[in-house]
Amino acid sequence: MNPIDELDGVCRLDDWGLIRASGPDAASFLHGQLTNDVANLGPTQARLAGYCSPKGRLLASFIIWREASGDVMLACSADLLPATLKRLRMFVLRSRCVLSDASGELPLYGLVGPRAMAWLGDLAPQAPWVKHEREGLTAVALPDAAGRQRVLCASTRAPELPPLAPDVWRWLEVRSGIARIEQATVEQFVPQMLNYELLGGVDFQKGCYPGQEIVARSQYRGSIKRRSVLFETDSACRAGDEVFHSDDAAQPAGMVVNAAPQPRGFAPGSLGLVEIKLAALAGGSVHLGRADGPALRRADMPYALPSEATAVD
Repeated sequence: MNPIDELDGVCRLDDWGLIRASGPDAASFLHGQLTNDVANLGPTQARLAGYCSPKGRLLASFIIWREASGDVMLACSADLLPATLKRLRMFVLRSRCVLSDASGELPLYGLVGPRAMAWLGDLAPQAPWVKHEREGLTAVALPDAAGRQRVLCASTRAPELPPLAPDVWRWLEVRSGIARIEQATVEQFVPQMLNYELLGGVDFQKGCYPGQEIVARSQYRGSIKRRSVLFETDSACRAGDEVFHSDDAAQPAGMVVNAAPQPRGFAPGSLGLVEIKLAALAGGSVHLGRADGPALRRADMPYALPSEATAVD
């Protein structure tokens, strides 16, 4: 059997959490905090967005959508939710916006494959970043990974589908090339290092947000010299691990953003999304942990990156 065929079912996403922003100023408040447009977020849309420090470094990343009630929902890494919620609340001030942890109210599930899409029925996605909703269930279409359709669901009841191991869903997340900030990578990257502007996660016309000037300056002066690319390795790797180039043992060339073990039927080892200097891809080899550590083999990305040859510091 093709191992891809086994990627069909549901996974409870315990490593994700959900923030609810309610009140008449919820969208406008978040619009001034995140890298993407929240004010014009439509009822059938979802978006990728980042939350930056004043230095333009990502404190958290979100998948955002608006419920029929008008509340804005922000899905993020569970290990970042308490600190992120606390920080956002600090800036609400006079805005009529209430922020709360909705993780217990609406657990998150990852759905993938034909049986999962059949179970969704008319909620099944027709295109990425489309959101559908019915009582007790919200379905957000994510970009495909490994040729499989994926959906993020917030649901009061577990979908009645075959269970998938958490590492399988995590591998699909990594394979999609869409980075998620975890505790180990807080304040390590500006959005472009994670390809966010290529994925629609940054709106350069929306106006101010924390770190906006630095993010915009990086974009418009053509200075992006670091990107995130996929690598395979025979060893285990995890978010926050440093990577080194064979010609420079003194300083790291990049960092693992997200990683997961390869599923059954695939090559042994791990798949990692790695933020790396583009110069390190021009020759030599890349290694995990140290310049003579386990080798990293570059894997195909699911979307195009700008020409590496024209990137400058």
